[in-house]
Amino acid sequence: MLVKLFGSAVYGVDAITITIEVDTPGGLFGYFIVGLPDGAVKESTDRVTSAIQNNGYDRPRGRIVINMAPADIKKAGSAYDLPIALGILAATGQIPADDFAQYVIMGELSLDGTILPIKGALPIAIKARAEKFKGLIVPKVNAREAAMVNSLEVYGVENISEVISFFNKTNTLTPVIVNTREEFFDAQSAYDIDFSDVKGQENVKRALEIAASGGHNAILIGPPGAGKTMLAKRLPTILPPLSLHEALETTKIHSVAGKLASNSSLVAQRPFRSPHHTISDVALVGGGGIPQPGEISLAHNGVLFLDELPEFKRTVLEVMRQPMEERRVCISRAKVSIDFPASFMLIASMNPCPCGYFNHPEKECTCAPVMVQRYLNKVSGPLLDRIDLHVEVTPVAFTELSSSKTSETSSDVRARVIKARERQEKRFAAHEGIYCNAQMGSKLLKEICVISPIGQTLLKTAMDKLNLSARAYDRILKVSRTIADLADSDEIKPEHLAEAIQYRSLDREGWGG
Repeated sequence: MLVKLFGSAVYGVDAITITIEVDTPGGLFGYFIVGLPDGAVKESTDRVTSAIQNNGYDRPRGRIVINMAPADIKKAGSAYDLPIALGILAATGQIPADDFAQYVIMGELSLDGTILPIKGALPIAIKARAEKFKGLIVPKVNAREAAMVNSLEVYGVENISEVISFFNKTNTLTPVIVNTREEFFDAQSAYDIDFSDVKGQENVKRALEIAASGGHNAILIGPPGAGKTMLAKRLPTILPPLSLHEALETTKIHSVAGKLASNSSLVAQRPFRSPHHTISDVALVGGGGIPQPGEISLAHNGVLFLDELPEFKRTVLEVMRQPMEERRVCISRAKVSIDFPASFMLIASMNPCPCGYFNHPEKECTCAPVMVQRYLNKVSGPLLDRIDLHVEVTPVAFTELSSSKTSETSSDVRARVIKARERQEKRFAAHEGIYCNAQMGSKLLKEICVISPIGQTLLKTAMDKLNLSARAYDRILKVSRTIADLADSDEIKPEHLAEAIQYRSLDREGWGG
């Protein structure tokens, strides 16, 4: 007999419903899977046969044809094991197929019938609800993730025998219920680290506060041990909390990449991704035969931290340029083209020279000027053009390290950041896709960042005397607008411009020469 079930295929961060048809047309024994399956799907026959036998059911003795439609979409992975097994049992008359049409079923099988985790449970659940399915059956470890989608019954199962009993109506399954909002808001501020852990470095903390307030990219330049990494890791603690929409977007990406922890629900905190400098360009932006999200997409709505920036391969850094501007990345292959979101804040750190001690107040730099310049030139001008704040980090003195004085906590700084972001949201309410000052284009910049004649004179003098490049002009205006927002000022004052100017160290001609 012919049996139909429903599964799902994940492409990008969205899912497509797959119809799985199992037929027993008669003839010599054999399995035939059609519909563009990959190697993992083809191998499912051996796993499925063992799982069926080891749970007390008869293995099929005739010809089995399994079709996965739409046939022009590639089916990848082992998550189709469970629906295929159920389809075979129903096609051979061992279980009823009456209720199959009401459910989307996904899960990988081990040889004893245990159901193993899958990737992409959240987008699968979203698609199942959109197509009016009554419920979703997934591995138990993925159930909480899928249960974030309301108006859909989500059942978490550990063994194929539970699913068989459910469709035989000899046992019931209990839907998993997750109080998404309560868990989400409870976990938003549960950080193990805090800005108050950092002694001194008040100027760098101020720069990171400005970066967080306007969504600006920043680079920290300083000698080893000055605290660059420590400061960067604490940046998410002062960023505004994720909205439910942002959290859902972020969770979908991590779900597709298989990065969610077992039995987890929504990602409640902004991501912080810190790839090693040996990363490839494909691992950074995403890719593969069936494209998977890379580090820039995993950092969506959060922070991408590149430690020791000049040590990254030039090609790796250059592939970030377009995603940094467009806040999305398009991965194109011969048969598929997929968009992944990539709206992240870039925070980079680097030493000022190969030995690390250029401009150090106590240790002497052993690098020749040409070596310093060559080292700085590893980071291209077009990439620096997309980094708004250049912050010089100096070592912390012993008196500050040993001081018992407590500095501001992350919650104190975050309160100011949230207030500045609220001003920006009101300002850009009529402009779709723009939420913070860093996203302003040239046209908006001219309308919003109007400065007084005194400010114009100050900016011209700074560009002439400090030999600032032309590309620094727009960045200074954006940063000064953010500084004005932090000061609760409607206009950009000269002192706001003056502070913004000092954050353009690497634009000074001959810096490090």
